[in-house]
Amino acid sequence: MNMFIRTLRRLTIFISLVFLLIFGMYILVLYGYFSHRLFDNIDEAMRIHANSFRLVDGEPVAIGQPIFDPRIVLLLRGDDGRTIDLNPYRTPRELAHLREITATVETGELQMREYAGHTYRMMRWPYAYDPQYNADRSFRLQSVIVVSIVDSEVQLLNNLLWISLLGVTTGTCCIVLASYFIARRAMVPVQTAWERQRQFVADASHELRSPVTGIYSNAELLLRHPEHSVQEESRRIYSIMKEAMRMTRLISSLLTLARADANTEMPMTVISVSEVVGEVLELFTAVGEAQGIDCVAEVKPGIRARGNKDRLHQLLVILLDNAFKYTQQGGSVVVTCRQEGRQVLLSVRDTGIGMAPELLPRIFDRFFRADKTRSRETGGTGLGLAIAKWIVDMHGGKLQVASKPGEGTIFTVFLQAEKA
Repeated sequence: MNMFIRTLRRLTIFISLVFLLIFGMYILVLYGYFSHRLFDNIDEAMRIHANSFRLVDGEPVAIGQPIFDPRIVLLLRGDDGRTIDLNPYRTPRELAHLREITATVETGELQMREYAGHTYRMMRWPYAYDPQYNADRSFRLQSVIVVSIVDSEVQLLNNLLWISLLGVTTGTCCIVLASYFIARRAMVPVQTAWERQRQFVADASHELRSPVTGIYSNAELLLRHPEHSVQEESRRIYSIMKEAMRMTRLISSLLTLARADANTEMPMTVISVSEVVGEVLELFTAVGEAQGIDCVAEVKPGIRARGNKDRLHQLLVILLDNAFKYTQQGGSVVVTCRQEGRQVLLSVRDTGIGMAPELLPRIFDRFFRADKTRSRETGGTGLGLAIAKWIVDMHGGKLQVASKPGEGTIFTVFLQAEKA
């Protein structure tokens, strides 16, 4: 159980990290997109302002329709480092502040700077037109500096950042809870399979222990009387052989189920189902005569399907063996094989002791016995129907069962018929 708890924690952490990584990348992309869109529009407006005039006879003249934006300031910088403002209404103090803000901006450089509680975005473009002097040739224009106040854009991005952080915090809690729920759901089939495997191992150990104990006990009794002849100890020798055969059948069934668990492929060919049924019925006709049970065959000739002949033979042996085990003398076992549309129908119906309805969902479980006492007396291992279910599943078919206590049981197999 501790192993599953550790695995659940690790799985929860892993799923949480994956979701948090995706969520974090989404926030970063969203923030970067809005930042780019906001400042890209501002940079375009600044570029338009920088190219919106030329010096004509030493005076700045607007080119085209000028764009008015009170947040954008246009400054001219000469080759001697002096800075001239095109706005004649700006106060000397404001101009001094602008000169201080733009003092470190190089040609072709984009800067953002905090100053006096405001955020400024600045860009400096070289002036490449002629003439480059003012009217009295006292100022030679070298570059144009455009300054934009971006307080509202920065505040918007800060609000988006805080909202994103709040969303990350809330989302982290939701992600962890969702990851834990997903991890628990993912662990359910794993834990169920583990419990079934552990129960299977425990049952197999118990079933193997019984014949081994019987063999050991009888062998020990034989060694206590070395002077006895084989005839005198024939009963114990027979018991050893019987338990050995039982263990052989059990090991064979366990190996079959091991192949089933390993998803081993089953080779398929086109076979005559009618012939397979006929071969199995030949084996059980003598069994029916010996036990006083009437064996009735309702087999249509020429029924063909794609399957594995040996496994279908094993399937029918399992179903008929169960039918004869639980049918009393004077009863009957009816085997039916016919084609219904695109399906082959195989059924084994007996008039035996039947089963209670609440037992039917469990009869295909490994080591499950409806009547444990009778199963042990008849040498059953509780694995036959589990193997039968696997064989039918590997053929892509369905195995159904119906039973009533005291009336009998019918197993019905549906397989895909081979196209003519």
